[in-house]
Amino acid sequence: MNTAYRKPLPGTKLDYYDARAAVEAIQPGAWEKLPYTSRVHAENLVRKCEPAILTECLKQIIEVKRERDFPWFPARVVCHDILGQTALVDLAGLRDAIADQGGDPAKVNPVVPVQLIVDHSLAVECGGFDPDAFAKNRAIEDRRNEDRFHFIEWTKEAFKNVDVIPAGNGIMHQINLEKMSPVIHAIDGVAFPDTCVGTDSHTPHVDALGVIAIGVGGLEAENVMLGRASWMRLPEIVGVELSGKRQPGITATDIVLALTEFLRKSKVVGSYLEFYGEGAKSLTLGDRATISNMAPEYGATAAMFSIDQHTLDYLMLTGRTEEQVKLVETYAKVAGLWSDSLQNAQYERVLKFDLSTVVRNMAGPSNPHARVATTDLAAKGIAGKWEETPGQMPDGAVIIAAITSCTNTSNPRNVIAAALLARNANKLGLTRKPWVKSSLAPGSKAVELYLEEAGLKGDLEKLGFGIVAFACTTCNGMSGALDPKIQQEIIDRDLYATAVLSGNRNFDGRIHPYAKQAFLASPPLVVAYALAGTVRFDIERDSFGTDANGKPILLKDLWPSDEEIDAIVNASVKPEQFNKVYIPMFEKRAASGEKITPLYNWRPQSTYIRRPPYWEGALAGERTLKGMRPLAVLPDNITTDHLSPSNAILLDSAAGEYLAKMGLPEEDFNSYATHRGDHLTAQRATFANPQLVNEMAVVDGKVKKGSLARVEPEGKVMRMWEAIETYMERKQPLIIIAGADYGQGSSRDWAAKGVRLAGVEAIAAEGFERIHRTNLIGMGVLPLEFKPGTTRLTLNIDGTETYDVVGALKPRADLTLVITRKNGERVEVPVTCRLDTAEEVSVYEAGGVLQRFAKDFLAASDAKAA
Repeated sequence: MNTAYRKPLPGTKLDYYDARAAVEAIQPGAWEKLPYTSRVHAENLVRKCEPAILTECLKQIIEVKRERDFPWFPARVVCHDILGQTALVDLAGLRDAIADQGGDPAKVNPVVPVQLIVDHSLAVECGGFDPDAFAKNRAIEDRRNEDRFHFIEWTKEAFKNVDVIPAGNGIMHQINLEKMSPVIHAIDGVAFPDTCVGTDSHTPHVDALGVIAIGVGGLEAENVMLGRASWMRLPEIVGVELSGKRQPGITATDIVLALTEFLRKSKVVGSYLEFYGEGAKSLTLGDRATISNMAPEYGATAAMFSIDQHTLDYLMLTGRTEEQVKLVETYAKVAGLWSDSLQNAQYERVLKFDLSTVVRNMAGPSNPHARVATTDLAAKGIAGKWEETPGQMPDGAVIIAAITSCTNTSNPRNVIAAALLARNANKLGLTRKPWVKSSLAPGSKAVELYLEEAGLKGDLEKLGFGIVAFACTTCNGMSGALDPKIQQEIIDRDLYATAVLSGNRNFDGRIHPYAKQAFLASPPLVVAYALAGTVRFDIERDSFGTDANGKPILLKDLWPSDEEIDAIVNASVKPEQFNKVYIPMFEKRAASGEKITPLYNWRPQSTYIRRPPYWEGALAGERTLKGMRPLAVLPDNITTDHLSPSNAILLDSAAGEYLAKMGLPEEDFNSYATHRGDHLTAQRATFANPQLVNEMAVVDGKVKKGSLARVEPEGKVMRMWEAIETYMERKQPLIIIAGADYGQGSSRDWAAKGVRLAGVEAIAAEGFERIHRTNLIGMGVLPLEFKPGTTRLTLNIDGTETYDVVGALKPRADLTLVITRKNGERVEVPVTCRLDTAEEVSVYEAGGVLQRFAKDFLAASDAKAA
């Protein structure tokens, strides 16, 4: 603690740590130039880091250097149930390992507060046209997930510092925005900025409040939970100056899809962005949250807005106390986090974006950054002439239309706009096409209350957009089963079927196995596509039908005015709604009284929760980095959906066959995501995406798409899981060769765990997405990056080779990848070791995060005993 900088916070009974004084002591005048992000990190260092290294760490920030790491201590960890559960399964397994080696398992607890929200396990089995959809979907969720929920309930009382919000209450990011983040903490007499890491890539949602919140893999979250600093190099901090104001009829979704395209092209992967300017001032907090939420889609680590009056207004609107709002204002103004104090901030790069240029947009058909203006749908070949055959679905049929995801349902303007469009459609006698599975899954129960207050909930229900859940659903691939007749028609006619959703991800194969592609759109456009029934429809120009006078009904006839949207939002969204939802949700619950043991009683037949194998099998063996064979040779843009899909498990998949053998009926297979606490199921999800392109899987001279691999040296193509089993039996070390942007997408651990358990020791790629790279290291997999200009193609890699890695493992060292071809030829390829910090080298050498912690824990216990 650097108590020299601890001072009273004016107007309060609290103290604060004066980072400005610490910075000015090193370099007078430096504070004025520091961006918002740098100021928050400086405060964290002044308050938390060892005094002996404080000056050197602050210099990295002041002088914009990246010569050494500095520690970051997030104030809390937020988790959804999938990765949160697997992190806690890991900790429960760690307790077992500690107990086996004579340690006290009860002492293995999160040191940092952990908030786990059960929000990723509900599938939309019943669509929004069923008035009982919510109750039915929740009942199915509870039945399917009894094993998981039993374990999660145990963690709540077995571990200290773990709070659980049970299923049916909303999405973690929206709850974080509307309730959990105080923006400024007041703990033990000290005020300080809220900071957090979350086990989901959309954790930056609360960056809109001025809170540094970033998505990390569950393994990195475990590191933070256990009290270790998150060591980091100063990120690139990019200023994004927003000018202009949005045009009439343009939603925050349109803005964020345009920004996502712009920022991807601007190459901001791994950067912290800070939005400012007159355009930023014109955006509501809800609009800002929509932009911050999409940070992973444009590749940024964080998407910050500074604290201003909009922040305070939003905190009041969502039911925070006057005392808390006043603390936020006082602290921000005194400590230099108020927007007006950042006018002289200097950035390494400044990007400029004019909000007035944004038109009505969608993104698709496969990537969030593939923007297409709705006026250009026909020119892009998406919309076009189509014949409607009575009794048949059209080409491009929209089989799923979902208002889903915290990206949009945390913005009341977007939800109200959709409800008003539904009202206008109902007045004109329009109806949803019968093959469209429609749903509304808000991220907060407050959404239902303000829709009721506005008298618009019934209008959405009439079109089939009744509330099916308060959870992360379609956007996460949990769209549920289709009507069997519709599914059969898609199969029989090989129909190009699609989904339209207000989410943030639309990767191929993610939304539903029978939706060949998917489009992201604003909530009102989702409703419009449910009326159209096909993406072949030119949404701006084609007629939805005719009115009572025979006049064609166009989108402009349905679209509500900005003035009406704003008037209804202002009249209908109220603080008491948020208090009604959140005060009972966050009341401290009494302990059950049941005696909880520190070790979990693992259920041997469970396909959801199983003691993790981190001290046995492939993970117990030595990694030699020699004689490795490729499990896969992969193209650019491999996502974590390819590596470990989260969608529904089909009977003919490796995981489906395993679950059937374990006695589960097919209707209860659930999703891959929900089974990640059981490695025997989750391993079978490795590379199980039917859209995978493994360039080694050559059949009849062509690469065959699917979950396939080729076993060498035999050269036999087979299902991926069978290939993995074959190599596991041989104890064959493996490598993966890949293109650019390897591991983009959701921050799922099993994308790293699955390959490590298969025996993969290294991955050589042209580039790695940030979170996945750290997850690989957390599992003891070595990430290697080809030098610019070197690719699997320039090296003529075909998968028959063996690979060795030569050189000393040091942060970002140059190593040599020795490739031995089938004919005996040796090629030595220089690669960069992507262990970026000394801490990462230490974790890798221990075999992973858990192994490292176990060694440290037992060493500390032995030292105390001595």
